[in-house]
Parts: sequence; C-alpha cells; structure tokens
Amino acid sequence: MPLRSAGTGKVPRDAVHHPLFARYYARISVSAESKLGMGAVRDRLLSGLSGRVIEIGAGNGLNFAHYPSTVSEVVAIEPERVLRKLAVEAALRADVPVDVVPGAAEALPVKSEAFDAVVVSLVLCSVRDVPRSLAEIRRVLRPGGVVRFFEHGRGGGRVMTFTQQALDRTVWPLLSGGCHVGREPIASLRDAGFELGPYRRMLIPEKGPTLPSSYCVLGTAWRPVVKD
Repeated sequence: MPLRSAGTGKVPRDAVHHPLFARYYARISVSAESKLGMGAVRDRLLSGLSGRVIEIGAGNGLNFAHYPSTVSEVVAIEPERVLRKLAVEAALRADVPVDVVPGAAEALPVKSEAFDAVVVSLVLCSVRDVPRSLAEIRRVLRPGGVVRFFEHGRGGGRVMTFTQQALDRTVWPLLSGGCHVGREPIASLRDAGFELGPYRRMLIPEKGPTLPSSYCVLGTAWRPVVKD
C-alpha cells in the first residue's frame, strides 16, 4: 500500500470524529440508494474508470459495489472511525480490491502521482480546507488522470442562496458532520488548476421538496498534462 508521511502536514489518525452523525448518515445513505436514486448516480459516477483509483472520504463504502471490473485497485481514505469500520466491511464484499485507509483529504497518506483516477463523492462539502484538499488530490493524481466528482453546493435563487449561507454560518456544520451546503465545487476545481470536463447539475431528490442540500453536480475533471 502506497503510504507515506504527508508532506503538507501530519493529520491525526482520527482527524474527524462525528460518531452520532456517522451512525445517522450510515442509515439514511443506505435508504437513499433506492429511494433517492443514489445507486444510479453512483453507477454514472464510476462508469468507465480503470487502473488504480483513490477514493477520498469513502464514508461507509457504498461506492465500492459500483466500481467496474476494469479498476485494478481502490485505496479508500476515510477519516471517521465509525464510517471507516463500515467501509472495511463493504470492502470485503466488493468485486474489486479495496484497501480502506485512515487519513484526511488535506494530507493524503499516499505517494505523488500514484493513481489513474480520484473519486470524490459528497466530500468537498465537509473538508476543513477545500484548496488544500484539492492540491492534495492533484498531487496524488498522475498527469492526465481523471477526477470523478459528485458534490452538492450552492444553488437556487437569491432566497435559497441566502438560506444556504445562513445555515453554513450557524447550525448546519454542527448537525451534519462538518458539511456545508453553500460551497461551489465547480469553481473550486477550476481554481485548483483542474480542466473541467462535462458535468451535469441535478436535484437530489429529483422529485419532491427542494432542500438547501438538494443542489448537486455530477461530472469529470482532469489533471492537465504539462507540455515541455
């Protein structure tokens, strides 16, 4: 396993500890697979991947069952202890090799340019430092490697945007394991130097009430190849 001492600074083994939220998330995320169509979203997120993949913030491992057989290895980073234990159990059921590793997005415990693809799924909303996390993602991804992302963030009109910002400044991160509903993942990826490919904005759930957390984006980005 390609572990190393992260050059951007050491992060404790359990850098994130939200045991109550983790148990709640584990329950609702399983229900969302069918009720909110998240299983189909995961299929689209991971379709066509191949080679070595690192998944940042693997949660309880629901993506593992959706990786195609062309993936040779998944290194799954999960900082929260309760979710990491569930991810280990999910890895044992996966059809592709999955190694679940403690760590945080801001200091990934892996070598530079070691992966063909990076997967981030509902992660950038909750990391403590988005630019630093994306810099780490760029570091571990080989030039020309792909980023597959499914994130939620800012959306809707002025009233909804105001509501999202108010929630982020007050109760939402405290109640939701550090999550923020008003971040802008597309702008953050672009600012971090990634080339944006096709992406699709969508509502989750697609039918029913529109919540501050409903505005999602599913897409692809690349680490540019620097030409001499």
